[in-house]
Amino acid sequence: NSILRKMSILYIEDEISIRENVKKVLLLLCEKVYDIDCSEKAKDILNNNHIDIIISDINLPNINGIDFIKALREIDKTIPVILLSAYTNKEYLLEATKLKLVDYLTKPIDFKELNQALQKSVIDILDNSRYIINFLNEVKYNVLHKKLYLKESEITLTSKEVILLDFLIKNNNRIVSHDELKFNVWEDSFEASDSALKNLLNKLRKKIGKESILNISGVGFRIQFGDLDYLKN
Repeated sequence: NSILRKMSILYIEDEISIRENVKKVLLLLCEKVYDIDCSEKAKDILNNNHIDIIISDINLPNINGIDFIKALREIDKTIPVILLSAYTNKEYLLEATKLKLVDYLTKPIDFKELNQALQKSVIDILDNSRYIINFLNEVKYNVLHKKLYLKESEITLTSKEVILLDFLIKNNNRIVSHDELKFNVWEDSFEASDSALKNLLNKLRKKIGKESILNISGVGFRIQFGDLDYLKN
């Protein structure tokens, strides 16, 4: 959720009452929402602003949502897209499966499902985008290249430290249990001991700052960090 709050969303919906209501919900979840009523206006928004996630209705005037995303995919194959439709038309669904969508939601919109789709979008962004996560002590982590820096100097991370850090970042909105960490960091369950996990956490804490990984006694761990930066180059 803390990552989602930094995101910018382009939302395309031609029905004004639906657009206004959904925009209000989106603004509770993220920093910026650019809402427009047709796909023709999207080009200017995309050219002049950084957009993280696109939400589009399929049934739009002139250029429908399917055709808009098809054209978009020719120039951007990674931006997360959520398509909305009042119909479960098989032809639409077949076309939509070719567009590398995060989700396809039917209207009226279930806001719990929309939130889940946005969370999936964040994971997709962390897997594919060029983001820098700023920790609280001038340490920065390049998500795409898996590199950690203190100012301009790189801090070496082991493969296990990268796996642990990425897992904590992707689950930054909740406390992760000891067993969950061990299961996701180690392939061999015999190596995944309490002492091995404690040792790995201590090493990572020394590199990103002790205060960046909270130990919730008897429950698990949770990561915390500051702002996100987007690398344009």
